[in-house]
Amino acid sequence: MRHEYQPPRRRSRLTRRGRLALFLGMLLVIGAAALFPLLRGGGAPEKPRRLTIPEGWRTPQVYAAIDRELKLPAGSTKAAVPTAGLALPAEAKGNPEGFLFPATYPVTSNSTPATLLAHMVDTANRKLATKAVADGAKAHGMTPYQTATLASIIEAEAESHSDRGKVARVVHNRLARSMPLQMDSTINYALNRSTVDTKLSETRIDSPFNTYERQGLPPTPIDSPGLESMAAAVAPTPGDWLFFVTVKPGDTRFSATYEEHKKHVAEFNRIRAGTGTGAATGPGSRSGSGTSDAAAGHARAGSRAG
Repeated sequence: MRHEYQPPRRRSRLTRRGRLALFLGMLLVIGAAALFPLLRGGGAPEKPRRLTIPEGWRTPQVYAAIDRELKLPAGSTKAAVPTAGLALPAEAKGNPEGFLFPATYPVTSNSTPATLLAHMVDTANRKLATKAVADGAKAHGMTPYQTATLASIIEAEAESHSDRGKVARVVHNRLARSMPLQMDSTINYALNRSTVDTKLSETRIDSPFNTYERQGLPPTPIDSPGLESMAAAVAPTPGDWLFFVTVKPGDTRFSATYEEHKKHVAEFNRIRAGTGTGAATGPGSRSGSGTSDAAAGHARAGSRAG
């Protein structure tokens, strides 16, 4: 059978314009492949913002700061607490007061009230629930939660680093003698305020945080204590003090007797009278000293809690 002769086919060759079009098409494909991971979040990591919680803040202040940072309606963080699954001590009964540890926390677009609160509580557990704290609490006949409560009072009452251990000693000495603590900071907490003056009538309010009327520690912490206050709570400065009053900034007087304390309070009240403000309050105040308020004060006249 005869086969017809067929000349060899010539390969088609791209023109210069065709090659350029093919090259550009390949670039588009490669570019799309590189862009796809970025669209899925595989790019440079997000730079977190910073949220700082100072020592001595109460839970409402922390809640409000989180709401502001996350641009949420007021009350959003507080509402998230019951379902946040926070790793709190059983004694806290779901109340995170005292366990929103003061520190600086990262905030990203993935942050929520629950994640931030959990981070703060976990930090408190790492920093405060240590063997040293547990051993110190046991030595003083306290639980770690009670120690955190004591530390929160120290945080509110102590004016300086050197005062923390002395304030702690006053509290321990009063507890050992079954004396009411008579701390203005706990009255401030009960009344949701911060002030340097406590009136006699306010020391009679019906509240579990009224340490004038009730003996022992308040039922919960009154703020977020830092490490220094926690250390002071378990290792107070040796001494026999039962009273203290800050006569003026940087000058806190600690006394073992009420007579000595009254002299310091009188000086405090003279200074306050010169500025037109009220009298001091605190341990021993209800025995009276002739001032218009709850005069014979203790606790540094300006609590930082609040």
